[in-house]
Amino acid sequence: SRADALLQAQEKANELFHAIESKGLIRPNISESKLNQEIYDLAKQMYGISTYWHKRIVRAGRNTLAPYDENPPDLTIGDDDILFLDLGPVFEEWEADFGRTFVVGSDPVKLKLRNDIEKGFADGKHHFKSHPDIKADELYRHAHELAAKYGWEFGGPIAGHLIGHFPHERIPGDKVSLYVHPDNPSRMRDPGADGQERHWILEIHFVDRARQIGGFYEELLTVG
Repeated sequence: SRADALLQAQEKANELFHAIESKGLIRPNISESKLNQEIYDLAKQMYGISTYWHKRIVRAGRNTLAPYDENPPDLTIGDDDILFLDLGPVFEEWEADFGRTFVVGSDPVKLKLRNDIEKGFADGKHHFKSHPDIKADELYRHAHELAAKYGWEFGGPIAGHLIGHFPHERIPGDKVSLYVHPDNPSRMRDPGADGQERHWILEIHFVDRARQIGGFYEELLTVG
């Protein structure tokens, strides 16, 4: 089934992220672009992946404030830093979309941020599960409320999107109806044009603009 295929793609993405961490790729004094290349090489070696349905994002320091669409200048990871990865690898034609935050060093505020976005994601998924008729704009507002609950600001113009079979199921230029967007009043559980169940990704992006740090956590909302 579609759900199983998406979950399998996500499990492989999760394995890839564990390998990135266990092999020590995330370290100080490496540029975001160099780390990005090393991750690409590792993914190719582990899974033969060379296709990503969206740009591969490695962001550290103040770049963690930037939403997806921006392309901030290349930074070097510091000794006491925070960074996040957002990858969209394609496994046997199925998309994964996976984001995680990593802390280099032991700064308690950065560690709290990393832990809070994971909790925020779990809260958001629980909210979705317990509200069968939830609309996309309502979930977006809820993501903002979660950020405030944990003492952060919500950093993204969206809080998720549809996911599916590669090539990505989207209408060119449509930045609302396929997204967990503040202007999208459609019910998230409504089926797609083909009558099939649609699957969504939830994105949690909390930021502290004064400290110039942000964190990001992303995976399947409707499966798992």
